[in-house]
Amino acid sequence: MSKPDRSIDPRIIESAKEEFLAHGFEKASLKVICEDAGVTTGALYKRYKGKEDLFCAVVADTVEALNNFVEKRSSAKACTLSDNTLIKAWEMGESMLPWFQFLYEHHDGFVLLISGAGGTRYANFQHDFVETMTTKTYEYFLEAKRRGLTFVDISIEEMHILLSAFWTTVYEPFIHGYTWDQIEAHCKLICDLFNWNKVLGFRPSIAKQ
Repeated sequence: MSKPDRSIDPRIIESAKEEFLAHGFEKASLKVICEDAGVTTGALYKRYKGKEDLFCAVVADTVEALNNFVEKRSSAKACTLSDNTLIKAWEMGESMLPWFQFLYEHHDGFVLLISGAGGTRYANFQHDFVETMTTKTYEYFLEAKRRGLTFVDISIEEMHILLSAFWTTVYEPFIHGYTWDQIEAHCKLICDLFNWNKVLGFRPSIAKQ
């Protein structure tokens, strides 16, 4: 039995990515995708159930990489961290640049997820991502409060609002097509804007240890 021809798959994915980036999922044309890839619609439907299935295939690598990146950076349990490490987890500075570097490396897939996914299962990606980050970071905050490192009362709903504002400042440079040099400068602005140690009530004498 002959193996299916997979040689056209990369052409379909690349063509689909360009069409989705240009028009978003809802306005993207499967006809144009097929024409630009040099394949028939029949060939496309042999590989993908429809336009959403194709979109998910285009962003699949980015979604997997992002999940792995988040898991790696938040795998340590809050209760196992020292007081100093727990506080430094909220510091901006150098800790933000790896985030921007990672997202820039996955630029096209990330842009599709945050601004081109309307009508797909990823339509609420921005909100869902903040929800994930809220759950993980709130655990760190509660542990800091349990140890008496802060006495500020912040609900998980308030934490979600704060993180929504924070991550919006991360998303926007990608939506507006910033170059890497512009993103580096933007990263410094974010670090100056968000003083988490002050917001969360860490005493300066503790935070500087």
